[in-house]
Amino acid sequence: MQTRNNTFANNATALQEVLNRQIAGWSVLYTKLHNFHWYVQGPHFFTLHAKFEELYNLATANMDEVAERLLAIGGRPVATMTEQLRLSPIEEVQGQLPAERMVESVVADLRTMVEVIHQGIHEAGEASDNATEDMLIGFTAALDKEVWMLNAFLGK
Repeated sequence: MQTRNNTFANNATALQEVLNRQIAGWSVLYTKLHNFHWYVQGPHFFTLHAKFEELYNLATANMDEVAERLLAIGGRPVATMTEQLRLSPIEEVQGQLPAERMVESVVADLRTMVEVIHQGIHEAGEASDNATEDMLIGFTAALDKEVWMLNAFLGK
């Protein structure tokens, strides 16, 4: 008997791949945001220290939600750092950055995640997976707001 979840699993290889790219991206971004949280300095320390914590908590929640959705549709989330670094659209940070560059880096990374999420929305539509599509659309709204607020912080 073919179930709804089996149908998704059979028709959604591309969706599963893009969801794993998202998991990998969230994982690398989570680590990067911790780096920024720990090493931010300067007059905006308190503001950015708290903001980076808020964002790494968002990254964790999104990564977990995507991984659980991937399992629900018959996929297997990437779960090692080796796989995540290989698949991630987000680059690790090298060295220590000034606070403003940290924020600029986060803005660029969130925009990258929005692009990958849009790919996921497309693939979810192709797989007729409305639940995944809806989840990802919700992510984009939240990330668009974060990008706007961080750009306002930067005066852009």
